[in-house]
Amino acid sequence: MLWKDVLKNMLKEYSAGAVLFGNFANNERKFLLLHYTSGHWDFPKGNVEAGETETETVKREIFEETGITDIRFVEGFVQPTFYKYKRGGSLVHKKVSFYLAQTATSSIKLSNEHQDFLWAECFSALTTLTYRSARDILVSADKFIKDRQKI
Repeated sequence: MLWKDVLKNMLKEYSAGAVLFGNFANNERKFLLLHYTSGHWDFPKGNVEAGETETETVKREIFEETGITDIRFVEGFVQPTFYKYKRGGSLVHKKVSFYLAQTATSSIKLSNEHQDFLWAECFSALTTLTYRSARDILVSADKFIKDRQKI
């Protein structure tokens, strides 16, 4: 079998999510982390459904996973991450696009996909996130926010 045949037959999956933050008590910026039932800590995200844009997916997933409806995207930030995983003996090539979004809502109605949540300042979030790729995205998002504040 040729490599081009292997790549052609590889399953592909697309998701979108958000680095969601709020400025709550004392105007301190906190980021939302979700504790998934599989055990890892990550940002809200989910599969892009047919006919949806990535930002529509982000809004839907944030609502389904947290109950939050008041999100505002921060223009100019989107960061993709790529990984592979096995599903039913097949290799799935996954792309997740993460957007930066802000909310004024701190209360959460957690979905059954998650066992806990945390609003954390950047350093604490970095020590909580499970995957290095998520930590890299958070560092980029936090820098993006700080750079925009200097303008």
